[in-house]
This record gives sequence, C-alpha cells and structure tokens, in this order.
Amino acid sequence: MTARIEELPARRSVRPRGPGNVAGFFGRHRSISIIVGMAIVTAVLPLIVTLPPFNGFLAQTSWMDSFAKAGVFVLLAVGLNIVVGLAGLLDLGYAAFFAIGSYTWAYTASSFTDLHFPFWPMLLVGAFVAATFGILLGAPTLRLRGDYLAIVTLGFGEIVPVVFKNSDQWTNGTNGIAGIDRPSLPGIVFGGINPVPYYILMALIITVVLVLVYRLQDSRVGRAWQAIREDELAAASAGINTVTTKLLAFALGATTAGLAGVFNASKLIFVSPDQFLFEVSFTVLAMVVLGGMANSWGVAVGAFVIYIIQTVLLKQLTAFFDVFTVPILSDIDFVEYQFLLFGLALVGMMLLRPEGLFPNRRRARELHAPAEDAMTTSPEGIDAKGQMG
Repeated sequence: MTARIEELPARRSVRPRGPGNVAGFFGRHRSISIIVGMAIVTAVLPLIVTLPPFNGFLAQTSWMDSFAKAGVFVLLAVGLNIVVGLAGLLDLGYAAFFAIGSYTWAYTASSFTDLHFPFWPMLLVGAFVAATFGILLGAPTLRLRGDYLAIVTLGFGEIVPVVFKNSDQWTNGTNGIAGIDRPSLPGIVFGGINPVPYYILMALIITVVLVLVYRLQDSRVGRAWQAIREDELAAASAGINTVTTKLLAFALGATTAGLAGVFNASKLIFVSPDQFLFEVSFTVLAMVVLGGMANSWGVAVGAFVIYIIQTVLLKQLTAFFDVFTVPILSDIDFVEYQFLLFGLALVGMMLLRPEGLFPNRRRARELHAPAEDAMTTSPEGIDAKGQMG
C-alpha cells in the first residue's frame, strides 16, 4: 500500500501531450472551441471558394455574400433546434418570429416612418420583441402537446404575414417597407460591392449564439428540456415545471429568429409579407431534421450546406444544362423543384439515417435502439434454456 501511495505523485505529474491533450482541452472548454472553430471557418471559407471548382460558379465576393445570407438560415435553424430538437416541441410557424424581428428593424429605421434608430441596440431590441411574442404565443398554448401544438403554431405562422399585409398604416401593406437603414461603424461601409462587413458581422452573431446555446444545453435548463422531450409526464413527476421550461425554449428560439430578422432586413433594406410564408418555416424545419436534431453545430452545418445547395448549386446546375444540352435535364429548372428535392431528401433521411447527417449521440442511440433490441430478443439471441444470451 505504501509503495502504491508513493507512486501517485509521479503519475499525476505526467500529462499527456500532443493531439489528445489538445482535444481534451477543447472538450473541457466548449466556448473556446466554438470561438476558435468559427474563427477558422470564417477565415477559410473565402479562400476555399477561390479554388476549383468553386471559382467556376461565382466570384469570391458573390460567394461571401451568399455565405452571409446563409448565416440567416443558420441562425433560424439553431433557434428552431432549441424548440424542436432540445425541448421536443413541434413549431410549424417559426417564420412568424423571423418576420417580427424584420419588421421591428424596418419600422424603427427607415424612410417609411422617418425614424432612424441605431442598428446595434436595435439588434437586441428586435430579438427582445420577438421573444415577447414567443412568450405571448406560448403562454396560452404550451399546455397542448404534439399535433395540437403544431396546429396552433402553424396558425400563428399564417396569421402574422396576413396581419402585416393588411396593416397598411404600420407596415405599408403588400408594398412592404423599403429604404431601410444599414448598420454603421466608423470607417466601415455596409452594403455596396463589399460583402465583407456583413460576412464578419454574421459570423460574430452566430458565434455568440452558439456559445450561449451550448452553455444552456449543458445547464440545468438544458437537461430539463431534454427530460421534457423524452417524457413530459416523467419530467413533471420529477419536479420540473414543464410549462415555464417550455415557455423559455419558445422565447429563446424566438429570440434567435428576431436576431436573424433584424440582420436580414438590414442587409436586404426591404421587407414585405411574402418573405415570411410557410415555406420559410418548412425550409428551416427541413434543415434541422437533415442536419441532426438536438446537435447545434450539426444543425448549423446542415443549414449552411442546404442553403448553399438551394441558392447557388441548383442555379448553377440549371445553367450548366442550358449550356450542355442533355435530354430532359435541359428542360428542368432545378430551383423550381427545390421543395420536391427537399421532400425526397427527407424521405431518404427518414428511411436511411433518421437521426440526421450530424446527429446528437444520444438521439442516434435512441433511434437505433429498437433494431438492437430486436436483435437481442430474436431467436438467435436466446440460448438453449430459453434465457437471454
């Protein structure tokens, strides 16, 4: 025993070095790993698009502009993942909060109202307003479950664009609001032919959101969301206030959509009700499912890839077949069939990989557990005595 005790200090003083130690450090410091990872991705993406075959599709500036637009859907997907992936609440009207954030900035910083509030505080105000509406929607409806909650959120998502369309005095109706202010910083020009400021700003917003989401996911609140997702009745029996916990998930998901809405309105300098139809909610939900529910970075990567395929590669595919004539394919506008492709991708994913492209480990085990259980209870898994082998 004495010899073993004397060996302990020597063992503790030896620390592994190399890649394993680095991986352990970033595993223990998730926020630092997210910041470093986002910095690397932000620096590398503009360089990758200068290489073949990407430089044959678009110029570098056009690619960076597309990346900034893709960041909007990354934010929407990460926010919806809080509601659907972590808390297990099916929200089919998520575009409504996106619209509320956009119109908040459009109304407070445009020639339509002659109000010109600064962008940086209004970025937070737009998120707060969207969160407020998330609470107002969730408070009376979150006692519902499953399909009933999905129908209520779908109705809310359909009502909001109609309200904006018919409120001519406040939203300029179907014409929308144009001439929206852009962000401003000394020595930095947002807009024009230089997409770098918007690209950097979006990368910063996504980094902050991912850090906060991962902090929440590993906290007591995050564990409560996961408990509700698995079994709401068991979670309530364990002392979790399911109503307030679900309400917090709705509010935080709406907050992220509000941030995306303010950024999107400032970049497009125009908003109209037809930008926030059900197709937006469906697209974001498809990004969450295909990316991998309950895994925030997987959802972010999935949303980014799907948006680039949707807005860049499908257009380039159509142009390619216009130049190189191929029977049948040359007559197809692939952009018009993007939702058909979404549907086929979803069907294929549900059959072959229901956990998504980048799944959460626990969810992947859950979805594949029935097959494993079937194997263990099959005749091959029972020994001669009739007992489990």
